[in-house]
Amino acid sequence: MNAEAPPFPTFRIGLISDTHGFLDPSILHHFSGVDHILHGGDIGSGRILAELERIAPVTAVLGNNDLGIAGLDHLKETEVVVLAGRRFLIHHIVRPESAAESIGSRFLGERPDVVLFGHTHQPFQQTHDGILFLNPGYSGRPRFQLRRSVATLEASLGAGATTFIDL
Repeated sequence: MNAEAPPFPTFRIGLISDTHGFLDPSILHHFSGVDHILHGGDIGSGRILAELERIAPVTAVLGNNDLGIAGLDHLKETEVVVLAGRRFLIHHIVRPESAAESIGSRFLGERPDVVLFGHTHQPFQQTHDGILFLNPGYSGRPRFQLRRSVATLEASLGAGATTFIDL
């Protein structure tokens, strides 16, 4: 008798960037149950990472506004983490159309499946040369009628789906 193979387990990832020292309380709800959180930089305070780590493990990078901020001095400009069998490269400022130029040799050496970035304050999802580029958008304090958002990525070895969440 042939038993049907179990489906690939789903791994849920919270994607956030550009908090600029403010963690919207609704993010705790939106990220409830995630397995890991990726922060694309411009964190603004070590307290943000501590609050996110109460939800799930966090991988974060420095943004252009994070230099010299207490509690963030252990972070790097670029991180690579493997989640759900996919290689994620996280870097704050990325130009998807010329990623190797904007990220440098680390991009070419790592051969990521997904690149998470921030900086533009605009949600973005696009595939270039087989690599998925994601920007969850701006999640800091409300200002200037700027759209505020985060995202989640449901990933498994078989597939993946991104959901952008307005705050």
